[in-house]
Amino acid sequence: MNTFAQPANDQIEAEALRLLRSLMHVECSTGRKWNIDTCREIAPLTLEINHLKQEKNAVILTHSYVEPEVIYGVGDFKGDSYFLAEKAKQAKADVIVFAGVVFMAETAKILSPDALVVVPDRDSGCTLADSITGEDVRKMKQLYPGATVVCYINCTADVKAESDVCVTSSNVYDIVAGLPTKRILFVPDRLMADNIRKEMKDRGVDKEIISSDGTCVVHEEFTAEQIAEARRTFPGLKIVAHPECTAEVAELVDFLGSTGEMMKYVKNTDAPYYLMLTECGLVSRLSIEDPDKNFIGGCRLCPYMKMNTLQKIRDALAKPTPEQVITLDEDLSHRAARCIERMFELAPQN
Repeated sequence: MNTFAQPANDQIEAEALRLLRSLMHVECSTGRKWNIDTCREIAPLTLEINHLKQEKNAVILTHSYVEPEVIYGVGDFKGDSYFLAEKAKQAKADVIVFAGVVFMAETAKILSPDALVVVPDRDSGCTLADSITGEDVRKMKQLYPGATVVCYINCTADVKAESDVCVTSSNVYDIVAGLPTKRILFVPDRLMADNIRKEMKDRGVDKEIISSDGTCVVHEEFTAEQIAEARRTFPGLKIVAHPECTAEVAELVDFLGSTGEMMKYVKNTDAPYYLMLTECGLVSRLSIEDPDKNFIGGCRLCPYMKMNTLQKIRDALAKPTPEQVITLDEDLSHRAARCIERMFELAPQN
């Protein structure tokens, strides 16, 4: 039962100031910069959510693409898919709220099967994850017997259950290069598969990469023309992209890497301007954590990540609906867990 009492004015003011220290460098959903008034508006809600976390022994995992007031207002851990998978595996919480998309919450449930795992919005899907099913993978395996099935983490639990090893954008090249088999079935990202082929060729690693046809609604939109125009307009510009972009775009950027790697690159380099060819949430995070950097327009919004709101998180914590609760078949979960654990075994240790 939620025992949260209406906060006093001094509690709201203290919380608003805490929020403002993080959010003052980014816009809120209304298009305005976060200021003390907009922070006061959400302070009662963040206070309630943080109270609920303590009451229910809950943790909130927040992907870097969700709104900054979620990440910095109530999130316990923030990062990319690999980092959050690790945190889900390590969690000792009774409840895990995954502010991201549904496939990520499924991964958390696989890694923490005894926890109640909830999503703020069950419709927070993913064009990559929704592009392929476990049955599709079984058909591919029949066509290519003996191939190793590598699934990008951006897929559903039933796809993971049919795969040999899971990968993320931060470890995909090293894991694929180290696999003993030549023929690799890579699902579901066709564009990342193109970038894997190029990387294997550059490394002198003989691999045959066969992929399915999924793409990311955000990263498939970036173009070589956009890059050329940006470089003409902003001398000294550094351009950073994700391996979910096209191979043409990947060839033209200054740095290609995972969400976490992109953040490290920007923080550890010095340039007059940066163009981030990824989801806009990462630009918001960098604007907060490294406010002296200058970012030009060009990022894209993921409509699914933006479904995560403070109100939905509060409701999922206070009284989750059946649609918000992640449930998985036990056998499927065990098979998917083997795929994910194989990733942890094979991924290079930092």
